[in-house]
Amino acid sequence: MPKQPNMRRRPLTRDPGFLRLWAAETISSLGSSITGIALPLVAITTLAARPFEVAILNLADFLPFLLFGLIAGAAVDRLPRRGVLIVGDLGRAALLLLIPVAFFTNWLSIPLLICTGFLAGILTVFFDVAYQSYLPTLIHKDDLVEGNSKMEISRSAAGLIGPTLAGTLVTIIAAPIAILFDAASFIFSALFVFSIRQREPERLKRRTAAATRVAGESFRSEIAAGIRFVFGNPLLRSIGGATATSNLFATAGTTLILLFAVRELHLTPALVGLSFTLAGGGGLLAALVAGRISKRLGVGRTIFLMIPLGGPMLVLVAFAQPGADLMNMALFALEGFFSVASGTIYNINQVSLRQAITPEPMQGRMNATMRWFVWGTIPIGALLGGLIGETLGLRAAIVIGGVGASFAFVPLLFGPVRSIVTMPKGPSR
Repeated sequence: MPKQPNMRRRPLTRDPGFLRLWAAETISSLGSSITGIALPLVAITTLAARPFEVAILNLADFLPFLLFGLIAGAAVDRLPRRGVLIVGDLGRAALLLLIPVAFFTNWLSIPLLICTGFLAGILTVFFDVAYQSYLPTLIHKDDLVEGNSKMEISRSAAGLIGPTLAGTLVTIIAAPIAILFDAASFIFSALFVFSIRQREPERLKRRTAAATRVAGESFRSEIAAGIRFVFGNPLLRSIGGATATSNLFATAGTTLILLFAVRELHLTPALVGLSFTLAGGGGLLAALVAGRISKRLGVGRTIFLMIPLGGPMLVLVAFAQPGADLMNMALFALEGFFSVASGTIYNINQVSLRQAITPEPMQGRMNATMRWFVWGTIPIGALLGGLIGETLGLRAAIVIGGVGASFAFVPLLFGPVRSIVTMPKGPSR
């Protein structure tokens, strides 16, 4: 097993490379949590979007994972991952700035939002693959669960602050203006990544330098190698199947949930933001205890038990009725709390497991193939939710999504994941 570049074990809170990557992720997550609420509200409140248009907007954000995910994996294994992160941050900042500019110049439209979301999604594909591949080069394998937990703490904390801030901003100022905060966050995130002094290991530099000189045929073979690695590994294959199933149905159920809250329940943007903030508390709590839960239950059992928990709670949301604002807000918050908490614990453990069993030169292609597989179902789910919402109604879309997500554990029944107790110490053979 190759030595880790950071063999001198020190607390992650004293590791400058990790701390800077953590800061970058924290700032970016806060901005993204604002945009996650503000961008659909731009379409709903400013442009009076129909259910199918809202679904297409959600589809555009995630379609790049299906179209470019595999390409990103091979590219990230060839390119300096730190550079990919910086370009991804600055590119997304520039794209998001288009929205407030278009608002002030009166050429804001649904097609512009869709195009902006799609292009930003392409950059997100490369950023996410590079980020998950870069982290194992900064820290020791034994620290992966702790490192991923700290990253999830940041995302969860952003989920606590961002939605309320977004709802407040949308209430006080126009929704497109709130997008400025996300654009600024990507700029600051890029600055923190740029300040990381620790570079990729020399063996990766030699490999990527050589790879860039190889013809396109080799590029395609590397993509194929990533696919074979993921689908040939029973651990990765069953995790991918479970996550893809969960994402498909959960997205179908949640794509129109903001529209449901605003149009049918008549909740104000501020109340919607507050409910999402309360839901984010589940993620923060889960990130803090994820390591303890996996130690008590075992890594595999934790993964198996966590993935189906959000589905039943999503079904309950469909029974909300207009006129009971506080009760509806509490129902949304409760659903979000359980969904985010279980999803956070699940993701910390499954991502750490994937990173632990994958050889270093294969990290980019593994992460990209997994993202292509599991995130590729998100745009399909968004389209499905939009079609159900247009034909059967918003409540039906939420119920069908929740019921389907409840059975996301089934692929894990056909693999060895449940038998894993502790995190593996090296790549699988």
